[in-house]
Amino acid sequence: MTQPVIDAHHHIWRQADLPWLMGPMVPRIFGPYEPIRRDYPVEEYLADIAGSGVVKSVYVQANWPRERAVDEAAWVQSEADRTGWPHGIVAYADLMAEDVRPALARLAKSPLVRGIRMQLHWHDNPQYRFAKHADLADDPVFRRNFAALADHGFSFDLQVFAPQMAVAARLALDHPGTTFILQHAGMLEDLSETGRAEWHRGMRLLAAEPNVVSKLSGLGTFIHRNDPGHIAFVVRETMALFGADRCLFGSNFPIEKLWTDYAALVAAYRDAVAGFTPEAQAAMLHDTAARVYRL
Repeated sequence: MTQPVIDAHHHIWRQADLPWLMGPMVPRIFGPYEPIRRDYPVEEYLADIAGSGVVKSVYVQANWPRERAVDEAAWVQSEADRTGWPHGIVAYADLMAEDVRPALARLAKSPLVRGIRMQLHWHDNPQYRFAKHADLADDPVFRRNFAALADHGFSFDLQVFAPQMAVAARLALDHPGTTFILQHAGMLEDLSETGRAEWHRGMRLLAAEPNVVSKLSGLGTFIHRNDPGHIAFVVRETMALFGADRCLFGSNFPIEKLWTDYAALVAAYRDAVAGFTPEAQAAMLHDTAARVYRL
């Protein structure tokens, strides 16, 4: 029997809501993106996943204008009410605001909101850079606001590069009641021996914190292809550190649609976990996401 899948990281969008999809194309971490500079509705996502065994999904914020973060969650909630998809929402909140609590309270009115993502990744390469500086997670304002996530039981989708993982691990240590979901398995972008070693050291620090889980998603981001060998490597190394009950799958669609189709992507992940026990496969493909995102 084919293992059912929960897609714990995807997007739907209307182009008009996303500044980075309008106007001149600006360099992005995933390369040229002309094919996705358009609406990507639930209906297209459902057509993409047809026959793949996906039974539930989680929407992750797509960087609407910051002042419209509540509108984004409300729109996705309305799409879920209309179509039954997605089944959970990771919204955006500005944790550098003077007081994030009112925004969190408004987001909590959308019943599917499960957590928050504010992207913290910073890199020497400006094209890979998102946050204003590398150690934003150490900022007192950020930390004060971060503590408010627990008031709503929200998780935090953590997005950092390897050099930032020590700071992120301290944040996780200081907030043991909040679940951290590491985006894209730590964003391995330097595939040299030195780069892999640094990534592995950082991943080991994060794995030492029991409230951190790793999302196996977006693995084509820096290589711009669906590479089963690369996926197998990241899955193997990540599961060895975190264990199957702290790993979960995400497609990162429609970004990965730039270089692959959904069937091929899911097949690569199924092949990557084929050597593990059925229980471990079920955890990575379905059970961990169901638990973490309360689906």
